[in-house]
Amino acid sequence: MKKQFAIFAIVCACCVSMPVQAQEYETRHEIGISTGILSNSDWISVFEDVVTAIVTGGNVSFDDEKIVGPISAEYFYHVSPLIGVGAIASFSTKKSDMSTGGEKIGVYKTNYFTVLPAVKIDWYRSKYFGAYSKLGIGASLRHDISEKDNHETETDNGILFNWQASLIGIEAGSPNFRGFLEAGCGEQGVLVAGLRCRF
Repeated sequence: MKKQFAIFAIVCACCVSMPVQAQEYETRHEIGISTGILSNSDWISVFEDVVTAIVTGGNVSFDDEKIVGPISAEYFYHVSPLIGVGAIASFSTKKSDMSTGGEKIGVYKTNYFTVLPAVKIDWYRSKYFGAYSKLGIGASLRHDISEKDNHETETDNGILFNWQASLIGIEAGSPNFRGFLEAGCGEQGVLVAGLRCRF
C-alpha cells in the first residue's frame, strides 16, 4: 500500500510539474534580425541591367556593383503555439557606376524599403529546436538616385508589390535565443540566416 501511494505521489508530482515547465518555456513574442541572398530586388536589378543593355545596344552599362542587404527585422506575436502574426521590415541598396561607351559618367543608386504584414506557422516547437513556415505580403518603396559627374542629380520614387515566402525554416538554440535558417523566395531572399529572441 505504501509503495502504491509513493508511485501515485510521484505520478501526481510529475503531472503538476509538467505544465509548470511548459509555461516556463512558452513564449509569445519573437524579435529577429536577418540577412539573405538573391532577394526580389536583386532579381529586379539584374533584369533592368539586361533590358538597359538591350535597349541601348550596350552603349549604357552599370559596372562595379555594390549590394548591401537585404537586412531585415521582424516581429511576431503568437496568438497560439501554432500561429504567430506580425510584420517584416527590410532594407536593401545597390550602387553602381554608370558608363557610356566605356567611359564613366556617374553613379546610380537604388534603395528598397519594404514592409510586409506576415504570418508564421510553427509546425514543430520544442525547448531547443523549432521548424516553421512563413509568409509575408506587402509593398516596397523604391528610391532611385542618379548622380552624374557633371553634378546633375535625378531622383525617382515608386511603390512595388512585394512578398516573402519561406517554405521551410529551422531554428535552434536556447529557449529564448536562437539562430535560424530559412529557404524560400521573396524580398528577404532565397536563403535567409539570422538570430531570434523569444520572450
